[in-house]
Amino acid sequence: MPYVHLRTHTEYSIVDGALRVDDMVPAAARDGQGALAITDFNNLFATVRFYKAALDAGVKPIIGCDVLVEGARQAGQTTRLLLLVQNHTGYLHLCDLLSRAWLGNQQRGRAVVKWEWLEGGLAEGLIALSGAQDGAIGQALLQGDTVTAQALARQYAAVFADRFYIELQRSGHAACEPHVQAAVP
Repeated sequence: MPYVHLRTHTEYSIVDGALRVDDMVPAAARDGQGALAITDFNNLFATVRFYKAALDAGVKPIIGCDVLVEGARQAGQTTRLLLLVQNHTGYLHLCDLLSRAWLGNQQRGRAVVKWEWLEGGLAEGLIALSGAQDGAIGQALLQGDTVTAQALARQYAAVFADRFYIELQRSGHAACEPHVQAAVP
C-alpha cells in the first residue's frame, strides 16, 4: 500500500504552514503519489485551489482540517484532532464545525470545536485521526495514564464508529518518539 500524506499544512496555516499548494501538488504528481491531503489548522481556505490543482495533476485530493477540540478529555481543556472528509456530508459537517467554532467558540483568538458538537451528529462523514502527541489520547499516554487513554479511544471510536484511528508521527522530532513508544508498546 503506497504512503499518503494525511497531515499537510499549506501556506494557509499561518503559523506553521510552509508548503505552497502550487508547489506541493506538482511535486506529489512527480513522485507518483496517488493521493494527497491538506489539513490546514482551523481553516479550509486552500480547499478549492488544492482540489482543482490535484484533479488537474491526477492526484486524488483529500480535504481535511487540523482542529482544536474542547471537552473530549475534560471540560475546558483543548487538544488537537485531525478530521478528514469522507464524503459530501462530511464536508458539510466540517464546514459547520468550523463556522460554529469561529463564530461562537473562540479561545485566545482561535476557533475551538466542542466535543458535544461531534457527539451530536457532526462526526458523520468525517474520519478522525487522534492528533498524535497533541491529541487527548496522546496527552494521556505521555502522562503515563493508559486507563484514560483507553477510555478516550473508546469514546472517540463510539462517536466516529469505524472511522477513528490512532495517529502516530515519526517526523524525526524528539517530541514525537515518546508518544509512539507509549502508543505502540
